[in-house]
Amino acid sequence: MSKEKKKVDNKRTVDPAALEVLERNDGQIETAYDRYVQMQPQCNFGRTGVCCRICLQGPCRITKKASKGICGAHAYTIVARNLIRAINGGAGAHADHGRHIIYTLIEMLEGRTLDYNIEDPAKLRRVAQNIGLTVEGKEERELLKEVLEVAMSDFTKISDEPCRWLEATVTEGRMKKFTDCNIQPRSVHTTISETMGQTHMGVDADPVNLIFQGLKTALADYIGMHIATDLSDILFGTPKPVTSEANFGVIDPEMVNIVLHGHNPLLSEMVVRAAREMKAEAEAVGAKGIKCMGVCCTGNEVLMRQGVPLLTNFLSQELPIMTGAIDAMVVDVQCIMPGIRAVAECYHTRIITTLSHSKIPGSYHVEFTEDQAMEKAREIINLALEAYKERIPDRIDIPQMKHKVTAGFSTEAVLDIFAAVNPDNPIKVLTDAIDAGQLRGVVLLAGCNNLRVLHDQSHATVIKGLAANNVFMVATGCVAGTAAKLGLMNDEAVEKYAGEGLKAFIHKLDEANAGKLNDKLPLVFHMGSCVDNSRAYDLNTLMANEWGIDTPKVPYAASAPEAMSEKAVSIGSWCVTLGMPTHVGVTPEITGSALVDGVVLQIAHDVYGGYFIWEEDPEKSVDVILAALDERTWKLRVHRQAQERYETATISAGW
Repeated sequence: MSKEKKKVDNKRTVDPAALEVLERNDGQIETAYDRYVQMQPQCNFGRTGVCCRICLQGPCRITKKASKGICGAHAYTIVARNLIRAINGGAGAHADHGRHIIYTLIEMLEGRTLDYNIEDPAKLRRVAQNIGLTVEGKEERELLKEVLEVAMSDFTKISDEPCRWLEATVTEGRMKKFTDCNIQPRSVHTTISETMGQTHMGVDADPVNLIFQGLKTALADYIGMHIATDLSDILFGTPKPVTSEANFGVIDPEMVNIVLHGHNPLLSEMVVRAAREMKAEAEAVGAKGIKCMGVCCTGNEVLMRQGVPLLTNFLSQELPIMTGAIDAMVVDVQCIMPGIRAVAECYHTRIITTLSHSKIPGSYHVEFTEDQAMEKAREIINLALEAYKERIPDRIDIPQMKHKVTAGFSTEAVLDIFAAVNPDNPIKVLTDAIDAGQLRGVVLLAGCNNLRVLHDQSHATVIKGLAANNVFMVATGCVAGTAAKLGLMNDEAVEKYAGEGLKAFIHKLDEANAGKLNDKLPLVFHMGSCVDNSRAYDLNTLMANEWGIDTPKVPYAASAPEAMSEKAVSIGSWCVTLGMPTHVGVTPEITGSALVDGVVLQIAHDVYGGYFIWEEDPEKSVDVILAALDERTWKLRVHRQAQERYETATISAGW
């Protein structure tokens, strides 16, 4: 606990449950909201990207007095290097995730772990076909071995052959563009290594060359993410629509409450399974059972596949502990605040780290191993049971706020829903709605939370604004968490916020799927964790192929209203490279060089068709996203009309 009582800025969030906890705490226990205030003013050199710490002569910072670094690097070199190193960090994080999934499947095939199985053989066959493998006459394990060999090659090869996962999931036009511009990755790991070498002191000083290497790295990130998602579906099952709940009201004071936090489903799936098997042990310590709930993208993973309630998103991850009812918070990797440990010291909660490369001093550590996955899960639950016995009932105070959530919309699930309307060509249901003017386009909502903007407000404002203007929305990561916990991811939100076109579109899908789904469809379709942004791009590719155009022509945009992590920088960069207008609601650290800013905003647009949009005001953000969609829908209609008038089937492909 902090020695001095410091009043927290309670205006840092619009989540009513988080606000209640903060107001009750009144600054007694330090949280991220306090630390943000304490950190002001933040360093403007870092904020604009003109601080260089790559060699030991620095740090160097660009000022009116010193216009170059000690080595002679201009501001544009420093800013560009910092940017692509951030992209590389995001790619590395996602690669770590994908590599771990590959390793686990190899261990399973070789009989060194018995706790995992092929849960979705149909997805295995689809993936195998997509990457060019022969499926007929092969058993599951044989086919999986071949899929893993391709995955390993895409992760590690040093030759110039195209990565199979990239070829399989983007349009022919994109592949030609990547080849022509020499940004086609050799492999995930090779590209990450190349980028680190290229940004070493005294190597590349050309900002355009650096930025294009960053875009290559972003494509490597896309490959790693797509592999991770595809293989996770094979291992744990492809998500299907599921109804659950979100926000602090999901905490049950009569249960042993375990929070699953991070980004890797390998352990969390086992903990959920073990929790369902250990009810008797929970009853033995006086609880009614064990309840798992999620935070961040591990929460999204188990929500999508298991219906586990979603507690909160990144920025408010410390606050559930302050309800006094969380017995264990189990963490794996990425977006885990070390501050959770200090908050847990004030309560009975066990913070349990699980991976050798992700530890927090003072926490419990249960080393996850694939060959003892269930055993380790039970060990974790036993720690939670011990903690439950140390609860202080008088300190339990749970905000009674929660909302129904309908999630589980993998690409396959979305197409299955569309197929109820058009079984022969499901994606045409979406493209026809855009052609008819019923929908203005599609937006992928992605990204994190960031205290530089009001927590959750930008997400909520953009969602409501796009909904009112008839935009079909899919969401991942922490923005999906916002939609879930604020009641924007259910059928009630459709009636409250959707424009007439979007409402009619969703109602049509509801009617066609009556009796097939357990619940009505939501305002925003939850597609998964941040690694699952690959699902959202698959939807874009399908739309492009249906229209006979490349993805830079599709009325499909991305928005990260509260971007924060290096992963968000990397995802946004491959969205641009793959042809999407990409709104970012937090201005990145590149404004220290007008040249780099211009390359990112204009040259990338001219070469690749996608482009970044910097806009922090959430209401203005809605307008700029709509403008990007409208430009593309207008061009699409014009060229389709010309195609029909002049009976030329190829005109749409050439613009």
